[in-house]
Amino acid sequence: MTHSKMKIGVVGAGAMGAGIAQVALANGHAVALADSSAAALERGRAAIAKAFDRDVEKGRLTTAVRDDHLARLALVDTSTGFESFGDCGLVIEAIVERLDAKQQLMRALEAVVAPDAVLATNTSSLSIASIAGACKEPARVLGVHFFNPAPVMPLVEIVPGVRTERALVASVRAMVDGWGKTTVLASDTPGFIVNRIARPFYSEALRIVDEGMASMRTVDWAMRELAGFRMGPFELMDFIGHDVNYVVTESVWTAMYFDPRYKPSITQKRLLESGLLGRKSGRGFYDYAADAVADEPVKDATLGDAIVRRVLAMLVNEAVDAVYWRVASAGDIEVAMTKGVNYPRGLLAWSNALGPASVLAELERLQGETGEDRYRPSPLLRQCVREGKALPT
Repeated sequence: MTHSKMKIGVVGAGAMGAGIAQVALANGHAVALADSSAAALERGRAAIAKAFDRDVEKGRLTTAVRDDHLARLALVDTSTGFESFGDCGLVIEAIVERLDAKQQLMRALEAVVAPDAVLATNTSSLSIASIAGACKEPARVLGVHFFNPAPVMPLVEIVPGVRTERALVASVRAMVDGWGKTTVLASDTPGFIVNRIARPFYSEALRIVDEGMASMRTVDWAMRELAGFRMGPFELMDFIGHDVNYVVTESVWTAMYFDPRYKPSITQKRLLESGLLGRKSGRGFYDYAADAVADEPVKDATLGDAIVRRVLAMLVNEAVDAVYWRVASAGDIEVAMTKGVNYPRGLLAWSNALGPASVLAELERLQGETGEDRYRPSPLLRQCVREGKALPT
């Protein structure tokens, strides 16, 4: 695989696909962009142009560089088919997060691309092996998972499937690193690194509210103001959209053989079923109407500390378990959670600062009170506490 300004194909002209195309253009690549909707293609092209203009306004690009980017944007092959993908060295799909759709697309792409072209999926939680299994040559398929918005977020998860050619993994990773991104290597397990480890940020917050321990506003206040997260879990779920956030949670839960640690919340499911998707629909957990009256959080330090301690214990446990099950290296896990979802610090280092024994005690308390396997401590956490060792970072 030769990196030097190869032509990049992107399938899907929505926010993610257009963002990936923008990254490739900004790094000097010719680009082909396909979508089943001609209107989506026009919106995607317009969004890229607007983003380059905004970069000039914010001082991130010079006018000359912007003009060069726009000149190459004008040359982008846009199509509702894949006619212009024949000379692409790498094609990245960013379509709907549905296994059957991605498998069908991969079969179609394989029929038109060159024999040595690489096929990448931007899936956030689906099996790379299953997606690649639809192809005659699964060795050339891998996961290249960007985070939204792709031009801004630095993290990209590189995920080889069981049959992915190993040399290809290193080659693709080097190219994406060359785009100024920070790559981490993840195993082909449900949710990879970020979407697996981040589940408790949402699910335990939902559990706290469902139990009546605190209101949504109070949980958001505690996690934002006391723990230092940029957004509280309910704010963030509304921002992401329940059509995305809930679906990923359910996908991970199902793929993990219905492990109670990843169990979705009926509360969030009912919002999705009602079409209350969050900010994009004007209402989710919160009402975003101009005349909406917001309830106030209970800014009680003792309650806030209990909320933070509970959510953080579950997050740390998930990160430790990801190390234990070799989802990724400890170092890549720390990078992924700070670069991919902007956590205030790496969860493993955070646990070491608190003391792994305190995290273990909180999990054992929750497990004892509820009797649920949901709160089972990771064997690696128990081992580190037993041996008096810090968690690997």
